[in-house]
Amino acid sequence: MSRLFGTSSSRADKLSGDGPAPTPVTSPAIRRLIEAEVSLCRGLNGLSNIAIARSVFWLASRLGDGVFWYVLMLVLPVAYGRAGLITTVQMALTGMVGVLLYRWMKGRFVRERPHVSHESIRAVARQLDQYSFPSGHTLHAVCFTVLCLASFPELASLLIPFAILVGLSRPVLGLHYPSDVLAGSVVGWTLAAASSALREAIMPYLQLL
Repeated sequence: MSRLFGTSSSRADKLSGDGPAPTPVTSPAIRRLIEAEVSLCRGLNGLSNIAIARSVFWLASRLGDGVFWYVLMLVLPVAYGRAGLITTVQMALTGMVGVLLYRWMKGRFVRERPHVSHESIRAVARQLDQYSFPSGHTLHAVCFTVLCLASFPELASLLIPFAILVGLSRPVLGLHYPSDVLAGSVVGWTLAAASSALREAIMPYLQLL
């Protein structure tokens, strides 16, 4: 599946000693899209040369590892009572499905991270696993934001900017391509939509508890 991306790794080639691998993508249009994405990724990664930008995006990424969402899950029942508890349980269960799904997808697509494939892109933060597609940080940021706002729209001013920062942080830190972030957003939104539909279906039964 990695051939779909057509991103042969110059750095990996040097390490393996096998020389440049032939790029399996032959369509000029696809090649242009790949080149445009790498150029965009390189430009976003360049923001990490600005100290304050690097600090902001590093912090967003670090909090997006889970800390921010764990704290939010603890606060919701305190702030909103039973409704908050139900949303916390929903987030936790949906989040576990998200972990299983993105790990499966990464193993399926085996897309190397941009800082591995391109010497002009540098990693500014620690990667949590080997592969790039999709972005697990973005998947959960979008999923949890959608789930929370469905019940507590007043949190939008906090959650939407944070989710955007998390998504942007991934290419800025050299850990993901923009398409990884886009895919993570789509998968996260889809998971949240499915979870919300399931919650609505079982809510009458929960009211009996």
